[in-house]
Amino acid sequence: MMTKLLTSLALVLSLGACNEQKMSFHGVDITGADYAKELNLTDQNGQARTLKDFAGKVVVVFFGYTQCPDVCPTTMQELSDVKRLLGADGDKLQAVFVTVDPERDTTELLKAYVENFDPSFVALRPTPEQLPAIAKEFKIYFKRVEGKTPTSYTMDHSAGSYAFDTQGRVRLFNRYGSGAKVLAEDFKWLLK
Repeated sequence: MMTKLLTSLALVLSLGACNEQKMSFHGVDITGADYAKELNLTDQNGQARTLKDFAGKVVVVFFGYTQCPDVCPTTMQELSDVKRLLGADGDKLQAVFVTVDPERDTTELLKAYVENFDPSFVALRPTPEQLPAIAKEFKIYFKRVEGKTPTSYTMDHSAGSYAFDTQGRVRLFNRYGSGAKVLAEDFKWLLK
């Protein structure tokens, strides 16, 4: 009798496991990564910010610069579109833009830049001395590429973004150009 009961219980549990919906992200799942944990910088309003400031939200951290001709505005517009696609949950998405060009990206310029995409977006400005350590912490690449004049340089930089869950844990690396619909699907999972 006990064997029959245990067999029945095992069958019920195995059928229940078949019905569980497995999380399958479009982005690269980096849950448990030992990097991209700390971010302590000044925002476009001169306020010190950390990832903990955005607890309860899905946070997307993207590195770029305001004079970027393509990758940065495309990504920022994509995040704005994601916020719209999330509907009522759109206010639970926090985009954080971190400049890799603190020499030219003043707080005023950063404020105008991010607010052009969405007033709730935050821009962070490391000092030139802080930038290498942040790049190492987030495993991103950046390099100044000289132009014809001292101020016409460009910045080569990593084009992906990091998504953090509502508990502040890094969960996803999103490749550039993933698309707003795909990102919105992943972020809905992170909001659950």
